[in-house]
Amino acid sequence: MSALKRSFFPFLLMLLIGCKSGQIQDQSVRSRDSFTIAFGSCNKHTIKNKLWDDVLFARPDVWIWGGDIIYADTDKASEIATMFNIQKEIPGYKALCEEVEVIGTWDDHDYGLNDGGVEFSSKAASQQVFLDFMDVPEDSPRRNQEGVYTSYTYKLSSGTVKILVLDTRYFRSALTPAEDSKKRYQPGTYGQGTVLGEKQWTWLEEELNNSKADFNLIVSSIQFLSNEHGFETWGNFPHEVDKLTALVKESEAKGVIILSGDRHISEFSEIELPGVSYPLIDFTSSGLTHVYSSYSGEPNPYRQGEVISEISFGLLTLDLNTREVLMQMVGNHGKILNALTQQY
Repeated sequence: MSALKRSFFPFLLMLLIGCKSGQIQDQSVRSRDSFTIAFGSCNKHTIKNKLWDDVLFARPDVWIWGGDIIYADTDKASEIATMFNIQKEIPGYKALCEEVEVIGTWDDHDYGLNDGGVEFSSKAASQQVFLDFMDVPEDSPRRNQEGVYTSYTYKLSSGTVKILVLDTRYFRSALTPAEDSKKRYQPGTYGQGTVLGEKQWTWLEEELNNSKADFNLIVSSIQFLSNEHGFETWGNFPHEVDKLTALVKESEAKGVIILSGDRHISEFSEIELPGVSYPLIDFTSSGLTHVYSSYSGEPNPYRQGEVISEISFGLLTLDLNTREVLMQMVGNHGKILNALTQQY
């Protein structure tokens, strides 16, 4: 087992220079040894988000949307666009966008269909609206591909950080209803169905196999490791979980960390992969405006530490010199709700 240090840490004010939102790829070399990422999900645009000032205070290099940026749940792209425009004009978020680069993915509620996947009839139109919100240029290849997946590379004087943004909606096969009335879904037949689809899997394999980055962060809107709660999770397609863990091992990619959302709770999950020198951690951060306040427990064989059911965002500080990552769940007024440090 890799040595993990788990403790609570005082809030770190990182004096970093942020980037403007809307950039597609940042290849410039930054003369610093650390890189800070803030991320979150489950942001109902009709509820006041109390965390934007705390995110801005953390001075992240990048903000990552983990999905459910708005709650649209409609097949009308024009209505989704209206909600995105409302979100874009919220003062706290607008202030963040003026100082920090914004990237990310969608989840079911901004995709347009609750728990939706490949079957959603308006996904192509919805994709264009999402890309509009993310300020993706009209001539970007993402405008012509199916799905919103993409990658970003950030070069620092001491190393490189790569962020791989997945689309777990556009290609995802139908879910299997649970036989247990206390759960919504259960794992399907092993080998049947997909989360990412053939094209996206090919892309992801190439990205990891060819990555020279010191850290590779994979953004998945749904949880990757926690698999027994009966809601949406990669665990509903167990062969896809095995495929990604095998890819992490065989690619020999450095410092792979998974960032997820969706669940309205925040938690750390991890597994040890034979032959990999570090544990694979799934850092779930959810939600930004509303949470599972009545949470009283659920199984997760991979959980590390306590579940947080308060509004929060995730914060990661990557030290490119020591190869150490500080992961924090940050609540209102900068309160550190949980933290984990991992050496890579």
